[in-house]
Amino acid sequence: MKMNLMQWIGALAAALLLTGTPAWAGPAEDVARMQQGWEQIKYGTPADRQETEFARLLADSEGLAARNPGNADVLIWYAIVESTYAGAKGGIGALKYVKNARKSLEQALAINPNALAGSAYTSLGSLYYQVPGWPIGFGDKAKAEDLLKKGLAANPDGIDPNYFYGDYLYRKGEFDEAERYLRKAMQAPARSGRKLADEGRRGEAKELLNKIAQGKK
Repeated sequence: MKMNLMQWIGALAAALLLTGTPAWAGPAEDVARMQQGWEQIKYGTPADRQETEFARLLADSEGLAARNPGNADVLIWYAIVESTYAGAKGGIGALKYVKNARKSLEQALAINPNALAGSAYTSLGSLYYQVPGWPIGFGDKAKAEDLLKKGLAANPDGIDPNYFYGDYLYRKGEFDEAERYLRKAMQAPARSGRKLADEGRRGEAKELLNKIAQGKK
C-alpha cells in the first residue's frame, strides 16, 4: 500500500521520535554530536557532575563509533570522549579507558593521519605525557614529544596543538618555551562553531601562563 506525502512525513516523524537520531545521520553528524556534547560537559558542566555526564556521552559515543567503523574522524572524537571520561573518573579504574582511547587514536592514524588537521597526533601525545609510565600505565615522555610535534606540524596555528605542547613543556619545567606556545594558543584563530571550546581552552592556557608568571617572580 502506497503512502501519500502527509502519511510519509508522519511516519518519518514517528521514527525520529523513537530513535532520537536523524535517519540521515552520517559520520559528520555523529562527529558533531560527540564534539558538542563534549564541549558542553567539559566547559559548561560543574566538575562534580562531569563524571556522570561523560559516562552518558561515552555510552552514546560507543554506539556512534560502532556505526562508523573505519572512520578516522569518529575514532578521534570517540577517543577524546573516552579519555576525558577517564580523567574525570580518575584512579586505577580509569586506565582501561585511556588504553582503549589510545587504541582508537592509533587506528585513526593508520586510516588517515591528516584527519581533523592531525588531531590524532595531538590527542595521542597528550595521553602519553599525562598517563603514568610503566609499570602502572603506558606513559612515555619521548613518544609524547614526538607525537605533539607532529600535531603542531599538521596544524601549526591551531589552539589545541599549541596548548598541549605548551602544557607538556610546562610540566617539564621549560617555562620560557611553554609560555611561547601557550601565548600562541591564546592568539589562535577562532574555530567555526567552537566558541565554547575556544573560550575554555584559552582559559586553561591563561591559567598556565599565570602559574608561569608566578613561578618567575
